[in-house]
Amino acid sequence: MDSVSRLTLTSRITYYVAWLLALVGAFVHFGLAAGLFRSIHLSQRNLFEGSMMLFVVSAVSALRALTSTKGS
Repeated sequence: MDSVSRLTLTSRITYYVAWLLALVGAFVHFGLAAGLFRSIHLSQRNLFEGSMMLFVVSAVSALRALTSTKGS
Protein backbone atom coordinates (compact mmCIF):
# COMPACT_ATOMS: atom_id res chain seq x y z
CA MET A 1 0.00 0.00 0.00
CA ASP A 2 1.57 3.28 -1.07
CA SER A 3 1.47 6.49 0.91
CA VAL A 4 -1.35 8.07 -1.12
CA SER A 5 -3.59 5.05 -0.51
CA ARG A 6 -2.83 5.16 3.22
CA LEU A 7 -3.60 8.88 3.40
CA THR A 8 -6.86 8.41 1.51
CA LEU A 9 -7.86 5.55 3.78
CA THR A 10 -6.95 7.58 6.87
CA SER A 11 -9.00 10.54 5.68
CA ARG A 12 -12.05 8.37 5.00
CA ILE A 13 -11.89 6.57 8.34
CA THR A 14 -11.42 9.75 10.37
CA TYR A 15 -14.19 11.47 8.38
CA TYR A 16 -16.72 8.79 9.24
CA VAL A 17 -15.61 8.57 12.88
CA ALA A 18 -15.97 12.36 13.12
CA TRP A 19 -19.54 12.17 11.78
CA LEU A 20 -20.28 9.45 14.31
CA LEU A 21 -18.98 11.62 17.14
CA ALA A 22 -20.97 14.59 15.84
CA LEU A 23 -24.16 12.49 15.82
CA VAL A 24 -23.51 11.25 19.34
CA GLY A 25 -22.96 14.85 20.44
CA ALA A 26 -26.29 15.82 18.85
CA PHE A 27 -28.01 12.95 20.66
CA VAL A 28 -26.59 14.16 23.96
CA HIS A 29 -27.54 17.75 23.17
CA PHE A 30 -31.17 16.86 22.48
CA GLY A 31 -31.36 14.45 25.41
CA LEU A 32 -31.66 11.25 23.36
CA ALA A 33 -29.83 8.46 25.19
CA ALA A 34 -27.97 11.09 27.23
CA GLY A 35 -27.71 8.75 30.22
CA LEU A 36 -25.98 6.13 28.10
CA PHE A 37 -23.35 8.54 26.80
CA ARG A 38 -22.84 10.23 30.15
CA SER A 39 -22.26 6.84 31.75
CA ILE A 40 -19.04 6.56 29.72
CA HIS A 41 -18.02 10.00 31.04
CA LEU A 42 -18.02 11.94 27.78
CA SER A 43 -19.24 15.50 28.02
CA GLN A 44 -20.92 17.26 25.13
CA ARG A 45 -17.88 19.51 24.77
CA ASN A 46 -15.51 16.52 24.55
CA LEU A 47 -17.67 14.96 21.83
CA PHE A 48 -17.64 18.24 19.88
CA GLU A 49 -13.89 18.71 20.25
CA GLY A 50 -13.24 15.13 19.23
CA SER A 51 -15.40 15.38 16.13
CA MET A 52 -13.81 18.69 15.08
CA MET A 53 -10.31 17.29 15.60
CA LEU A 54 -11.14 14.28 13.43
CA PHE A 55 -12.67 16.48 10.72
CA VAL A 56 -9.46 18.52 10.61
CA VAL A 57 -7.33 15.36 10.44
CA SER A 58 -9.46 13.97 7.61
CA ALA A 59 -9.30 17.25 5.67
CA VAL A 60 -5.53 17.47 6.02
CA SER A 61 -5.09 13.83 5.00
CA ALA A 62 -7.31 14.28 1.96
CA LEU A 63 -5.47 17.43 0.88
CA ARG A 64 -2.09 15.82 1.36
CA ALA A 65 -3.16 12.78 -0.67
CA LEU A 66 -4.49 15.11 -3.39
CA THR A 67 -1.26 17.08 -3.61
CA SER A 68 0.78 13.86 -3.58
CA THR A 69 -1.09 12.54 -6.61
CA LYS A 70 -0.71 15.84 -8.51
CA GLY A 71 3.01 16.01 -7.76
CA SER A 72 3.68 12.52 -9.15
